[in-house]
Amino acid sequence: MSKKTHQQQLAARKARRQAEREAERRRQRRNLAITVSAVVAVVAVLVGAFVVFGTGGDDTPAASTAPPENKPASIPTAVGPAPKRATPLAAEVNCTYTKSAEPASKKVDPPANGKTKASGTSKVSLNTSVGDLQLTLDSALAPCAVKNFLSLVGQKYFDNTKCHRLTVGAGLQVLQCGDPSGSGSGGPGYSFADEVFPTLKYNRGTLAMANSGPNTNGSQFFIVYGDASGLTPQYTAFGTIDEPSLKLVDKVAEAGVTPQNGPQDGAPITPVDIKSATAAA
Repeated sequence: MSKKTHQQQLAARKARRQAEREAERRRQRRNLAITVSAVVAVVAVLVGAFVVFGTGGDDTPAASTAPPENKPASIPTAVGPAPKRATPLAAEVNCTYTKSAEPASKKVDPPANGKTKASGTSKVSLNTSVGDLQLTLDSALAPCAVKNFLSLVGQKYFDNTKCHRLTVGAGLQVLQCGDPSGSGSGGPGYSFADEVFPTLKYNRGTLAMANSGPNTNGSQFFIVYGDASGLTPQYTAFGTIDEPSLKLVDKVAEAGVTPQNGPQDGAPITPVDIKSATAAA
């Protein structure tokens, strides 16, 4: 091989190596550009995600402050007017207490049938596990219901019983008591007629008889502690509960219910046990 040819071969190999190195540099630059683009894209996504999801700025929805369904959304604080008949009853009315087909949840005698005064008020105190509840019974409203309630108090029917039902939904906010069985279906073994009137309203503070249909009053009663605008005048109102007592019931309502008949109707989470019921002399 001549010297000239050898030099040409060396030059060709050098040129080839330079071309290969340049190609490798171009490949590396191309790969770097792809990597940088990917990083920029990821950063853009993360920034976008931060903008969309945020960490609590003004665009972040506030956490819900609504109470759970088993607690009242609100309770009216003003005590409503006491129920009053537009047309007064006669001075005396006839009361009849009829034996029921169902046995009594707790042995008790019905009140005597006959004429009853339709005027005057009576005080009853319920000594309960949440404090004393002070009731005023109004014979001008429902003389037969008042006579019945006082008879049950005198026979200690309500002693050592519990208020088995609490409702917390709008339109029906009541605490129901008077069933020694605690089942919601118990009674004294007799019933008496309704004493209602068309203009009857169940305002906060009203005391009324619970029933299972027309003229099925017995021993169960309820305290309206809030909104009961959903009730129609088919429950005998026979008195009121005072404001300090209502505040005790409010605390029970605010603790909520253990749902039984829907999320807003059931046993109160805070038990209300009636230890004794006493009528003022």
